[in-house]
Amino acid sequence: MTNHPADDDTTRARELAERTALALYQQDLLSRAFGMKIEQVRPGHASLKMRVRPDMTNGHGSCHGGVLFAFADSAFAFACNTYNARTVAAAASIEFLQAARQDDELTAVASEVWRSRRSGLYDVTIVNQKQERIALFRGRSHQLDGNVIDD
Repeated sequence: MTNHPADDDTTRARELAERTALALYQQDLLSRAFGMKIEQVRPGHASLKMRVRPDMTNGHGSCHGGVLFAFADSAFAFACNTYNARTVAAAASIEFLQAARQDDELTAVASEVWRSRRSGLYDVTIVNQKQERIALFRGRSHQLDGNVIDD
């Protein structure tokens, strides 16, 4: 069986996405401090996990909205940087659907909705260990000059 050029391109794109995410993660002190772990990365997509710790809860005993926003924002950041072009958030919003509680194991899945030369639109869904939706986030990205890593 022979390799098809498209297969090689897909493999290279996935490897670049993974290397870029790793480089970003190593520099991302907040994501690491919050205990976020990258589960999967591919071009335009990222999936992260995070356990809700006691120090992440608010006065009502639920996960602080700012923590949920940061979690979704990190997934968004990893997804929109998968092409190795330095990309930042231009805008973002979040809808809180239900409370996350201490010890919940959360997953944030970011998916590219649309991308042009300098802009992109990404949706992030946060679910708990029961696959219940906790929050929906939408981020608009803006591409800067330069690369995340030397390729």
